[in-house]
Amino acid sequence: MVFVTEQTGSGGGGLLTFLPIILLFVLLYFLMIRPQSKRRREAQEMQSRLVPGDEVQTVGGLFGTVIDIDDEAVTLEPAPGVAMRFARGAIARVINKQPTEEDVEEDTADDEETGTDSPKRSDEG
Repeated sequence: MVFVTEQTGSGGGGLLTFLPIILLFVLLYFLMIRPQSKRRREAQEMQSRLVPGDEVQTVGGLFGTVIDIDDEAVTLEPAPGVAMRFARGAIARVINKQPTEEDVEEDTADDEETGTDSPKRSDEG
């Protein structure tokens, strides 16, 4: 037996056939890929700005103070006298940032502009 299929419409509808797939990939890029690359960039930036004295949390949940930094690793002190070495990528977030010289200079410049030496509390008597 021979089956004959009848073609309806034109054969030039290729773009309309692939349009939903193309739109799906564009949507996937803006909803998943782009935000992930932004988070990765922010994490690398945070890890490159680490300085000794910063209090950090690792991806495993360990809290510690940065005592030494080299190109690929960070040495943390989770307890007095205990030193642990982690890859830079294992640092999840900075808890307390140690002020750098640039931060101190910016605060001094801000105080000079406003004419105050330190913030005053309204409830002090």
